[in-house]
Amino acid sequence: MEKIAFIFPGQGSQHAGMGKDLCDQFVEAREAFETADLALGSKLSTLCFEGPEEELQLTSNTQPALVATSIAAFRVLTSHGITPDFVAGHSLGEYSALVAAGSLALADAISLVRLRGELMQEAVPVGLGAMAAIIGIEAAEVSKACVEAADGEVCAPANFNTPTQTVIAGHADAIDRAVAICKQRGARKSVLLKVSAPFHCALMKPAQNGMFAPLSQTAFKDLSTPLINNVNATEVTSGDQAREGLVRQITAPVRWSDSITLLISKGVSTFVELGPRKVLLGLVKSIDRSLRLFNVEDRASLEATLTSLKQSS
Repeated sequence: MEKIAFIFPGQGSQHAGMGKDLCDQFVEAREAFETADLALGSKLSTLCFEGPEEELQLTSNTQPALVATSIAAFRVLTSHGITPDFVAGHSLGEYSALVAAGSLALADAISLVRLRGELMQEAVPVGLGAMAAIIGIEAAEVSKACVEAADGEVCAPANFNTPTQTVIAGHADAIDRAVAICKQRGARKSVLLKVSAPFHCALMKPAQNGMFAPLSQTAFKDLSTPLINNVNATEVTSGDQAREGLVRQITAPVRWSDSITLLISKGVSTFVELGPRKVLLGLVKSIDRSLRLFNVEDRASLEATLTSLKQSS
């Protein structure tokens, strides 16, 4: 019998209008957004559905918006009888994955990621940091380039997305130097990312320190579905492990490629991305083109996913 992993996106997937179609048609989605609105004491749902886009792009709004949208999709899909054997989330998406795994209450996750976004934004003055995606050379070569480019500044891999796509983060000048080195060594492409802060590097230490107490004070239950976490790309089943992973991931790179490889080794052949766009499915396809890939972000994608999964069950 095929094994299914549900995967949850992080920043970069957001857009105005996300979640609205599901919310209009399914009570499970409406209830998820109502929980998020109550947790924040504001209409996050309206921001997701209507924008404005520039306000949605603020990290402190993006993070709770994506968790609410992903869990709305998750609850609608599971209400139709589809459940996962494993869960995983990219960066911020790990909070959504832990809600899906029954470890973290949705209201707690929403409050935590609002604070996480605020702390990340405050950790580094705008313009001081940068992130870039390096495409077309091995991760080990990118790591070497970061060491060479640092010159006393922070420059390090932030996301190991696929064997040949690595995102780097750090001080802006050091990132520019690393990009130049990678181009000299055969990188096919490099893209400076439109982000408000350099995530998953040592510059996020103030945010990590700020999240330690709130995470410590939040209840994390043992997981009903195993999680493959970002920081070690290992299987997590206890609430304490889940909490510790969320603390460490703030300054540590996302080991997405290793996480997907581990899931495949555990027999997962079907991946379902829950939330806006299909960014993670593109990464998974780059890792293994033989996998079955689906997403749920609106009614049309839900129905297509349900039809295919129920035919194969």
